[in-house]
Amino acid sequence: MKHFTSLVMCLFFVSLSAQESEKIAVQKTIETFFEGFHQQDSTLIRQMVSDAIFMQRISIDSSQKAFVRKQDFDEFLKAVVSIPKTTQFKEIIKSYSIQIDGPMANAWTPYEFIRNGEFSHCGVNSFQLFKYGTDWKIIYIIDTGRKEGCEY
Repeated sequence: MKHFTSLVMCLFFVSLSAQESEKIAVQKTIETFFEGFHQQDSTLIRQMVSDAIFMQRISIDSSQKAFVRKQDFDEFLKAVVSIPKTTQFKEIIKSYSIQIDGPMANAWTPYEFIRNGEFSHCGVNSFQLFKYGTDWKIIYIIDTGRKEGCEY
């Protein structure tokens, strides 16, 4: 019985370790996506996403009603690479909450966006990822953006 308990505990820790390494891989995919974003490198960004990437943003209109807007990925890339080199910008991820079920992962990432050294806005990104072979690819991004309520 003692050996059986040891075996079960060992398998439990191996399973936890494998799950943790997958979470690290998911986080690394997102971090690399943002490296490309900050470097305005559309090739690096594209390497982190699926060919079928889908993007949306949840915003609040002038009458304080929420609405969802689809964002074309190619237009997103064009906008990123066309940011003037004189504009400094950084999206700072405050934390990662990652859940994985087999080849599917979700990452919830609160953020603050800084432009030219000043606070611009904050919100949350929600990434859906798919494990394609040995690589995690982003298949869906939805985010929020606001000027207030940014304490994470």
